[in-house]
Amino acid sequence: MSWFRRRPRSAGPSGRRVEQADLEHLTQFIQSRRGVEGFIEPQTTVTETTLLLVAHDGEWTRRRIESPEIARRFAHQLSLPIYDVKLMGYPQRMRDYNERRRRRPA
Repeated sequence: MSWFRRRPRSAGPSGRRVEQADLEHLTQFIQSRRGVEGFIEPQTTVTETTLLLVAHDGEWTRRRIESPEIARRFAHQLSLPIYDVKLMGYPQRMRDYNERRRRRPA
């Protein structure tokens, strides 16, 4: 048994195809909230490329996506502002939202 099995590269740069369920989740998030912006999170040694969506109140969701180009194309089709997290950083409203959730009584 091999612990380090290589993924097939035919699926794209991240080794993973875009799944319809992921795109439907992202689309539903965009349509059900206001002020949503997209942030492309780059592939790292631990995670694949992801598309992070942040609503006006800081609520957020993320899904893996095949590549930054696919993320940009998806965002443009939905007229969604999209940014590169390496250039812009994470929005303060997202950090504030996370802090509010941490402080909420269990």
